Amino acid sequence: MNEAVIVSSVRTAVGKAGRGSLKDVRPEHLGAVAIKGALERVPGFDPMLIEDVIIGCAMPEGEQGMNMGRIVALKAGLPVDVPAMTVNRFCSSGLQTIALAAERIMAGSIDVAIAGGVESMSMIPMTGVKFAPDPALAEEWPDVYLG
Repeated sequence: MNEAVIVSSVRTAVGKAGRGSLKDVRPEHLGAVAIKGALERVPGFDPMLIEDVIIGCAMPEGEQGMNMGRIVALKAGLPVDVPAMTVNRFCSSGLQTIALAAERIMAGSIDVAIAGGVESMSMIPMTGVKFAPDPALAEEWPDVYLG
């Protein structure tokens, strides 16, 4: 089994949902800044070696909608040939992406991945843009809709 190691890690500043200086910064920009920062810490690295970008996003809607992983990868200037995906596991989406990347490396299916998460609590609130739970499920399992 291959060994998976973290070569570079970066995070953006923590904001104040709806009140801070980052409230108008789009989530794909935050994600791109983190990827660029991580790559800058590895001088001479060839981005074409990246075999997957895996980005977690708890609320993939509105400004965080569509394929946030792909959007962040392109916004970060990664080659269009580098694939990307979005993972939704709510409060642990970003952590899950790191585990997925490590598992794929350990299994030998890839050698290099970028993994992380992105979320803007200012742009997409905890319940999302349009909270619309299934009435029957909400009655039987109300906890399933808790954040």
